[in-house]
Amino acid sequence: MPSTPPVALLLAAGAGRRLGLGPKALLPYRGRPLIEHALAVLRAGGCEWIVVVLGAGVEEVLATAELGDCGVVRNADWASGMGSSLRAGLSALPADAPSALVALVDTPGLTSAAVARLLASEGLAAAAYGGMRGHPVLIPARYWAEAAEGAVGDAGARALFAARAGEVLLVECGDVATGDDVDTVDQWERWRG
Repeated sequence: MPSTPPVALLLAAGAGRRLGLGPKALLPYRGRPLIEHALAVLRAGGCEWIVVVLGAGVEEVLATAELGDCGVVRNADWASGMGSSLRAGLSALPADAPSALVALVDTPGLTSAAVARLLASEGLAAAAYGGMRGHPVLIPARYWAEAAEGAVGDAGARALFAARAGEVLLVECGDVATGDDVDTVDQWERWRG
């Protein structure tokens, strides 16, 4: 096992335009902003250092949410899509980190058990739900440059995982979490209820 503590990258820069309720990081969930829930899950799952990428509503997020000792990256290019946030976040990670667990702020069904399973994996890995690849993903440092190069528009790490499909370990998490992200008001209301 690597001696460097597990590192996570939380992508939380989007404006939530499709949802229409403002930045997803600030959605009220269990009495606090959704970003706080995501951070708590990552910490409970074993991530000792977290870098958060913010963009839309960055000042409001910083003023409203308790981020603790996270590293914060301000992505001025957030409107171009998730790819710019992944690039910005990867460039801010500690150079000695062996890998990074990349999570999305809008997956309230992620649990600490799923995070721990991913962190226990070796190599390029992704959470799976019923055998279908989802989030979060684990990207070893040796792939960060390739991930950044392919991260354009809303693609995130999709190009990396497509190019390295034969190397990807799917870590089944459907028994302890859900990988659904929140893109519509109906989806959000189901989570809030």
